[in-house]
Amino acid sequence: MKQGKRSKALAEKVAQLRGDRELLPLQDAISIVKETVSTKFDESIELAFRLGIDSTQSDQNVRGTVMLPKGTGKTIRIAVFASGEKQKEAEEAGADFVGSDDLAQKVQGGWTDFDLAIATPDQMRNVGKLGKILGPKGIMPNPKSGTVTMDIKKAVEDFKSGRVEYRNDKSGNVHLAVGKASFESADLVENATTAVIAILRAQPSGAKGTYLRSMTVSSTMGVGIKVDTADLRGLGKSG
Repeated sequence: MKQGKRSKALAEKVAQLRGDRELLPLQDAISIVKETVSTKFDESIELAFRLGIDSTQSDQNVRGTVMLPKGTGKTIRIAVFASGEKQKEAEEAGADFVGSDDLAQKVQGGWTDFDLAIATPDQMRNVGKLGKILGPKGIMPNPKSGTVTMDIKKAVEDFKSGRVEYRNDKSGNVHLAVGKASFESADLVENATTAVIAILRAQPSGAKGTYLRSMTVSSTMGVGIKVDTADLRGLGKSG
């Protein structure tokens, strides 16, 4: 009952701030989301994109990474699968866990106390065996996401400082956190705009019709605010 009251009050406040506008400019949507955060913890601010792709076609899946200029507001724990000098490189770059066969065996034993896995190409012989464990968690190293690489130093530093991965789900939707409610609105707008550009530029050549069909902004426990994408679609062609 208590949760119902909170949800009702939140919906009413959003409706009051939004007025008769069904679609809002990105900046206004973020401002309303920030203003209506009602929990004690620092909620994430999330974007949800509905894309005009056929996820059953491998050449239409959208996956990649984007560097959020203002960071994510999250501290992520990174496990690196490497050997020799690459292990030292990973440690110096700030990786939380580093290993090779030993690290793979630990994961096989059920340990997954990390948020991201990065591996050098030669380590995929070990990491490949962990697919059933890392895959469902969405942290299986993959070249498309920049998590299978010889440049361990750059990968670790980038992901620690704000690089995030995105990928569509089975329904052709992409969900992406672009910061925390405690961020300044301008910083959230900058992160969100950067994310929109990345999604637009990732449009598969095989996708037909309207690619960016709709977009919403919300906080972890908040109401989704629909964004007017008309002015956003041209961003992927700029720069």
